[in-house]
Amino acid sequence: MPWYAYLFAPAAFLFHGITAARNMLFDRGLIPSQKSPIRTLVVGNLSVGGTGKTPWVEFLVRKLRDEVALGTLSRGYGRSTKGFISLVPNSSAAEVGDEPLQHFTHFKEEVPVFVGEDRVGATQKIKQLQPDLQLLILDDAFQHRKLNPDFRIVLTPYSSPFSKDYLLPMGRLRESRAGANRAEVVVVTKCPADLSQDEKNKLAEELAPYLNSEAELFFSSLTYGMPYQVAGPSQTGFKAVIALAGLADNGPFLAYCKQQFDVIDAFSFPDHYAYKSEDAAPILKVLGQEKGKNAVLLTTEKDAVKLKSLAATEMWSKISIFALPIQVALDPKQEEQLLQRLRKNLLYP
Repeated sequence: MPWYAYLFAPAAFLFHGITAARNMLFDRGLIPSQKSPIRTLVVGNLSVGGTGKTPWVEFLVRKLRDEVALGTLSRGYGRSTKGFISLVPNSSAAEVGDEPLQHFTHFKEEVPVFVGEDRVGATQKIKQLQPDLQLLILDDAFQHRKLNPDFRIVLTPYSSPFSKDYLLPMGRLRESRAGANRAEVVVVTKCPADLSQDEKNKLAEELAPYLNSEAELFFSSLTYGMPYQVAGPSQTGFKAVIALAGLADNGPFLAYCKQQFDVIDAFSFPDHYAYKSEDAAPILKVLGQEKGKNAVLLTTEKDAVKLKSLAATEMWSKISIFALPIQVALDPKQEEQLLQRLRKNLLYP
């Protein structure tokens, strides 16, 4: 943590008082929480982002969809609309948000995707629309205390676990570390693939004081698939790429690109960035140079769903855009352990 973060300690102390009082009111029932008419699995975190919720939601969908009729629900962060929306084939990222659109793009209408900032009201509307749904996976609703979910998974990144983080604005935590006590499962995400057992034990020891006695701890890493083209002039057999990402933490994506490809330039944008037509200009400038000959734009799937909508514009139409798939990887024994816990608590309670 940089030295100047301590200058924000008074504001963090005030924020702690506000969030602690809010949680106390919910814990004591002075502010009511409601159950959903459909069983709910919340995937969330304590920090403001960069923990890997999107690939984790998709991991859970892939693992559970053959066992239970499920859908996903999120707020639809960054969208230009408000209220409840059920995604359809012509939904846009501007209308519903980039992450929900990514889920819909991957699973089509096999897994219904919904957005709504009022999670309680949304679950009631979903029950009316899809009475046969048996499970809803909620993306980023851990702090939405008005909903009392059936199961909670909290994600924390290996590079910055919540046990070493601080409340906003001093650090990146939305609520105190003690909030993890509400979770049934905590996952350390984005771990090195070769993380040793000693390192896992050390992390488990650091996190243990904040977990409840029934909580289980898991460790996951990321795997990358083969890039596939989403828009622009057709191109195959490329080696040189221009890397582009707009995530809460662009580091892992950019690092992987540099390991696997000849990265001739890289562009980093804020999380949920709304790309514009003029953003293509610096990319075209690089492509017009000798080093950019036969290069393609390589981006995340989350960014690709937004860039695809711009592909018909004059500037973006000249760029070959490829997406790099990202998936969660767990040790097979831990994966089965997690799935058994979910089956026991959600599928066959």
